[in-house]
Amino acid sequence: MRKLQRESGENPFVFVSERGTPFSVSGFRRMIERAGQVAGLEIKAHPHMLRHATGYALANQGTDTRTLQAYLGHRNISNTVRYTELTAGRFKNLWKD
Repeated sequence: MRKLQRESGENPFVFVSERGTPFSVSGFRRMIERAGQVAGLEIKAHPHMLRHATGYALANQGTDTRTLQAYLGHRNISNTVRYTELTAGRFKNLWKD
């Protein structure tokens, strides 16, 4: 967090309100829920969905499992494997002639 503060020089918080104050946990949750409603999601959106979306996106971009494990902060690799399950796109260019 201190590194982010030094680099930005403006605010030490990643998510801030229009007034520049940090979001509360409940305020952030409400913001994500409203964004899900505006997007027309059929399920209730929650902040942890952002974590899952990041995990799947990185895995689909080819990030190796150990790097993904470290990035997501998983102690047990079995928690990370769900993001790296095979999708059709991961086979593309596997073997080049």
